[in-house]
Amino acid sequence: MPHSHGLRGRTRHLFKKAHKKHGVSSTGKALQTYHVGDIVDIVADSSEHRGFVWKGQHGKTGIVFNVSPRAVGVIIHKVVGNRYMEKRVNIRCEHVRHSKCREDFIRRVKENAEKKKQAKASGEQVNVKRIPAQPRSSSTISVSKENAIETLRPIAYDTYI
Repeated sequence: MPHSHGLRGRTRHLFKKAHKKHGVSSTGKALQTYHVGDIVDIVADSSEHRGFVWKGQHGKTGIVFNVSPRAVGVIIHKVVGNRYMEKRVNIRCEHVRHSKCREDFIRRVKENAEKKKQAKASGEQVNVKRIPAQPRSSSTISVSKENAIETLRPIAYDTYI
């Protein structure tokens, strides 16, 4: 049987709502404030059909470039061939939420500012650069009577009939 290649083709599970989350979305979603430059995630809300997103934009992260009374304009990047093309899409607020991708960065900036402030007060130097996980240090195992070498081997297969 031929496939239908419509706008919402093959989206049976893509736009599905979570268990016990069906029905009309809360009003708080529409009352969220967005500013130009905010980083947002595009997650389609299937209970709101107006301002719906195309299936290829669902799950993408973008930057707000325009704010209107009921919708936001979002810049997203789409892979076309071997390059990324900038796409500007207008989406209703129900299908957009603030991204949590910068929370760790903002928390780290605040912690570093506090460390610098404390170091300046005490007159010390502080290093706020992140250091990647280093290899484990070497160690030597001594062999003694208490710490004898034990050889393990598998038990031979035998049928017990």
